[in-house]
Amino acid sequence: MHGHHLIALTLAVSLVAGCRTERPMTAPIPVATTEPSVEGEVVGDDRTAMEAAIDAGPSASAGETQAATASGGSPALAPNAPDSYVVKRGDTLWGIAKVFLRDPWFWPEIWQVNKQIQNPHLIYPGDTLRLVYIDGHPRVTLQRGTMERGNSARVVPRVRSEPLESAVTTIPYATVAAFMSKPSVLANEQIKSAPYVFATRDSHVVISNGDTLYARGFQSPAETGTHYNVIRVGDPLRDPDDNRIVGYDGIFTGSGHVTRGGDPATLIMTESSRETEPGDKLFAGGVDVPLDFIPSSPKMKINGRIMAVSDGVTVIGQYQVVVINRGARDGLAPGNVLGVYEVGGYVRDTVDKGYLGGMSRLGAKNVRLPDERTGTFMVFKTFDQISYGLIMEAKDIIRVQDLVENP
Repeated sequence: MHGHHLIALTLAVSLVAGCRTERPMTAPIPVATTEPSVEGEVVGDDRTAMEAAIDAGPSASAGETQAATASGGSPALAPNAPDSYVVKRGDTLWGIAKVFLRDPWFWPEIWQVNKQIQNPHLIYPGDTLRLVYIDGHPRVTLQRGTMERGNSARVVPRVRSEPLESAVTTIPYATVAAFMSKPSVLANEQIKSAPYVFATRDSHVVISNGDTLYARGFQSPAETGTHYNVIRVGDPLRDPDDNRIVGYDGIFTGSGHVTRGGDPATLIMTESSRETEPGDKLFAGGVDVPLDFIPSSPKMKINGRIMAVSDGVTVIGQYQVVVINRGARDGLAPGNVLGVYEVGGYVRDTVDKGYLGGMSRLGAKNVRLPDERTGTFMVFKTFDQISYGLIMEAKDIIRVQDLVENP
């Protein structure tokens, strides 16, 4: 009897053990496929690259940047740089670069161009960027999304049509478009090439909505329906370093669209903020600046100043357009990144001078304080003597006359 019970107990234990041994283990669902040597985590939320970069904090100082590149030989990665990042609508290349790098202008040094992909420099929403290591150095590679772009597209039958996504621009398009159509500072080259108001119908001095004006000087025939802003050439703008004239104030007077081509072309005014006079310049409402450039450090040593800011504000913040007194002849090109510095003031060194009396304080030496980094500036349009650019980061108050130098 005891023998039968022992045999039954043994079979029961074996059956339980066998069932537990054969039960499959449930593996966790991977978030993304990564390389074994990759560090960091996947960005899996709905934030754009710029929003994630802002949350991560400002870029490193110039001293930290030099130390990082000198010691490791490669640009320093951002804290918690992701294994991969799926490009979202609203992203900019600057924001994407800042997600991967502590200093975004080193992007060209880690960007691994895939020559098998048409237009490999263009990045679109839905594309995946992966951080990998090649010969011990970090690289970012591109994996296209479901839609092929370039000269061909994969057509999927559907009832509702949707426009193709545009490539990611380096800096916000809307900000640049707003400034370029109504420039507050005009370079000499712009003034010479822009069409101008030739006359107004019935010799009107104050133009209002619905009034007609005539314009000449178009580089190509004016097309019906094209929108133009009218800009007055104002006072000369002088370089604060040597007092030479490098540009002129631009004053918006109104806007209109072409109703008839020819020479002169005919425009109907749709907006008027002040009187429009013969000689005022016309600027198209769109943007003639390519925004697919890559962030980079200038190839030459740059020492300049902020001369003007759009909207006439005194305190400059992120994504405001500013004008600096250095241009193409100084070696600047679109995409170049510069650090913004507050000029160090002078302080009289009166420490330990008081024991000799008040006279010794009068002879105390003035000591100049170091310049302090307050932000980051990127060039998007260069002329011979000036450049337009955008404040990408503002860690402190930025003002006209602040310095711009190599980062």
